[in-house]
Amino acid sequence: MRYAREVTFPMLVRAYATASKTETVASNGKAGLKAADIANRLRSEKENQTNDKDEVPVSPLQNRVNELKQFSQQLQSVHPSVLVKALYRGILYQDQNIIAINKPYGVPLHNVDGIRNSIVECLPLLAKITDGMQAGAQLHLCHSLEKENTGVLILAKTEEAAEHVQTLIRSHKVERKYLAVTVGVPVPSEGVIDIPIIEKEVTGPQPHFKMGLSPLFKVSEEGDGVTRVRAHRQAHSAVTQYRVLDSTSGCSLVELQPVTGVKNQLRVHMALALTCPILGDHKYAHWNKLAPQKLPEGILRRLGLVQSKTRYLPLHLHSRRIVLPGVKGHSGITVSSPLPKYFTNTLKRLQIPLPGKE
Repeated sequence: MRYAREVTFPMLVRAYATASKTETVASNGKAGLKAADIANRLRSEKENQTNDKDEVPVSPLQNRVNELKQFSQQLQSVHPSVLVKALYRGILYQDQNIIAINKPYGVPLHNVDGIRNSIVECLPLLAKITDGMQAGAQLHLCHSLEKENTGVLILAKTEEAAEHVQTLIRSHKVERKYLAVTVGVPVPSEGVIDIPIIEKEVTGPQPHFKMGLSPLFKVSEEGDGVTRVRAHRQAHSAVTQYRVLDSTSGCSLVELQPVTGVKNQLRVHMALALTCPILGDHKYAHWNKLAPQKLPEGILRRLGLVQSKTRYLPLHLHSRRIVLPGVKGHSGITVSSPLPKYFTNTLKRLQIPLPGKE
């Protein structure tokens, strides 16, 4: 009687027909259907109908985005030791001085905005695991990588090693290459962006701060030349080398090589200097407001997505390779990281060939 209110008339008809048929079989000497069996059948059919109603067809990309969103949330809800084990399994390189890990999407370097798990929080336990659980083991960050970025992240086992790597980066002796999917095709297809970057306040209904361009030249009033302007005292020198590897469907696969290391440098240079924002960059796709990235209809069709769901698109910016120069007769160190699954799936949807292995 517990399920009586959930049973519909058609279900009773089907169950009665089944029972009648079974009773006929029973009269021929075979076991008949019991009342409990009928109740179980009714319960199963009711659950199947409910599941059919709840199922909403979604595109493959929406499934991938939802999986990525759930994975990012899962990383923030799991115990830090679970995240440490994931980072340990993702070690790309290790020697007596440094460790290179494959940073996952959605994990910040430091604890900010109430986020529970971060790379820094994992370093003490990760150091012990990689050093055979030795007391006093330490790991230190050598450079920055944004929360939404994926790929190679260098850690040092001593403060001296960390300072050495940071010195190499400041003196532009470390080669860092990123891969990005951009909305639009950069023109020219290869070049150097040398435009300083400064933090600016965006006024309006949603006041906020963003990194913006602070050019050293401006177009003359006549429009037939450029004139140099005084550099802003708070602007940071920012230089990015770029090269288009392939393009189709209004998107491009671009190799980026930052010469300097300014906050949000690659995102700002692509969005504001070349007007080709990185796919999934909801911060710099618009300047005057905070809103999901707006994509052309052709790209939405390729991605199997509607505009109202673009907010789920992750940032397609991946730290592909880092090359440290050799010292004291030792050869240089090259560390490469495979593209995350959501990145390769996007390339396949856009019909852009996957890049070769580094």
